Amino acid sequence: MHDPDEPAGLGRRAFLRGTAAATGALAAAGVATAQAQAPAPEAKPAGGGGGEKRPKLIPRPGSDFMVDVIKSLDVDYIAANPGSSFRSLHESIVNYGGNRKPELITCLHEETSVAIAHGYAKAAGKPMAVMVHGTVGLQHASMAVYNAWCDRVPVLMFAGNGLDAAKRRPGTEWYHSVQDAAAMVRDYTKWDDQPMSLQHFAESAVRASRIANTAPRAPVLVMADMELQESPIPHEQSLKIPALSPAVPAQADSQALAEAARMLVQASAPVIIVERTARDQEGVRRLVKFAEALNAPVIDLGARMNFPNTHYLNQTDLRGELVRSADVVLMLDVADPWGQLNTVTDPFHEYRRTAKEDVKTITLSFGDVIKSNYQDFQRFQPVTLSISGDTQSSLPEFTELVQRATDPARRAALAQRSDKLRADFQRMVQRARNDAAVGWDAAPVTTARLAAETYEAIKAEPWSLVVSDRIPWARRLWPTTEFHQMLGGSGGAGVGYSLPGAVGAALANKAKGLLSVTFQPDGDALYAPGALWTAAHHKIPLLMVMHNNRGYYQEVMHLQRMASLHGRRTDNALVGNEIDRPAIDFAKLAQAHGVWAEGPVTDPKALGGAIRRALAVVKSGAPALVDVVCQAR
Repeated sequence: MHDPDEPAGLGRRAFLRGTAAATGALAAAGVATAQAQAPAPEAKPAGGGGGEKRPKLIPRPGSDFMVDVIKSLDVDYIAANPGSSFRSLHESIVNYGGNRKPELITCLHEETSVAIAHGYAKAAGKPMAVMVHGTVGLQHASMAVYNAWCDRVPVLMFAGNGLDAAKRRPGTEWYHSVQDAAAMVRDYTKWDDQPMSLQHFAESAVRASRIANTAPRAPVLVMADMELQESPIPHEQSLKIPALSPAVPAQADSQALAEAARMLVQASAPVIIVERTARDQEGVRRLVKFAEALNAPVIDLGARMNFPNTHYLNQTDLRGELVRSADVVLMLDVADPWGQLNTVTDPFHEYRRTAKEDVKTITLSFGDVIKSNYQDFQRFQPVTLSISGDTQSSLPEFTELVQRATDPARRAALAQRSDKLRADFQRMVQRARNDAAVGWDAAPVTTARLAAETYEAIKAEPWSLVVSDRIPWARRLWPTTEFHQMLGGSGGAGVGYSLPGAVGAALANKAKGLLSVTFQPDGDALYAPGALWTAAHHKIPLLMVMHNNRGYYQEVMHLQRMASLHGRRTDNALVGNEIDRPAIDFAKLAQAHGVWAEGPVTDPKALGGAIRRALAVVKSGAPALVDVVCQAR
């Protein structure tokens, strides 16, 4: 209610009177100036150069044909933050295409769009499409593109652009156009093209889809020229959409696999290290069969769920002692072979060998299919036998060759490892439980209890931890047997993936009837919180359990290390690294974006009830968030 003692707002009549008076005063003073500065009559365009007339109605624009092409690629969704450089394609998707296959997923930032597609592809086993807007949109998207590149995940990107300068509207369209748009991301995309005709677009889009899906998988980019989108389709009867025929995965050389099998069978202490080995449950099954044929321990680095952590051969937590004693190490799709056998200390940067000097090493991957600028290929590691090929496709023959190389006497010797391996496995499991129990009732909540309480709430559900690298306790404590249960992390360690990546994976899991859950770091959530709105708007069920430690604590530890190295105070490490004073209320942040939320939870005894309430919301088909104030690690 208006306070009568307060002056009323500016009235309409007073506003108009003031405007008229000011206008009259300015008009008289400006007549002479205006006459002096009057421009010459505008010249009319002659010939081409943007002067040609276009029809007033274009019932069948080029963007309709582009939608036909995209529909042929078996794409269910296309994510986008709206932009004028693909306005015609956007309109064709929702009207001509009926907003079905692909359905538009509305995002509030291009980095969110690509990260959603990244998470979706890992859960769905096929790529999702993305539209990005000209120069600025591709720049926004670039961090997420790099994450997907490092994670070897296919993303099918279409970017609007105006190549013909004579057709650009003045001002903004010039800022948003570029001669070679793909140059911005070419170092971390697998392939790109700038089609100059609709037939060219059809062939390039189909080619891009096949290239993205062929190992090593990675993002691809096809430009969608504005003029091609918005102009009428010329000679439509002559246009053809090529059939999409997926490439058969490249199997490794049989002779090389046979040599590797002989080395492994004869080894006294072989170790298998895996990272991005499986791409589905069949890959997990094949890897288990292979490891059992050798009766050799497996270290799963966790970029995918490669090997069940309930199997006695999964001895990931014993990695250090296993590598130190190994005489043969087999690395399957491992991004950093050097880092498995060596290290550089922090902060003194001293080299240390972590494996035997004479250990024999075998790699099977596409690790030599690389680019040179960005250093995601890691330090060079000389190996005994380097095999190029698709691991999952090569495993059946590899397993058969191991079995052939194992005579009865050797088979008996391999079997003798079982007792020690089973005992070591039980020791590892018990140690994880003991470690997790430390500080059980502490406040803030320990991350171990956060993981344990979450699992207690969801264990009866067909769960999927859609971003599985944020809290290591889940991988240590949760019984994991299915590929979909742990989908890895960002790939490139780029902060900002976890929230939109989880939303994308949850979108794919929705069709499978899986319960999607994620541990969401506070700092990561603040990079692109608009992904919360996307989850709410599209009714994507996702249980988000916040790991809210109110700071960038990895950086806190870096500063503490540097301060110790420099002989200075370590208690200033929070400066520039805390997300506190004021503390961010993530429950209110989620609610503001339309997501059910509760918190902050500070009492560990209240945690289970809060998670169960959120779970009920997720099971009804909506996203939910529980804000939990946690310890740093």
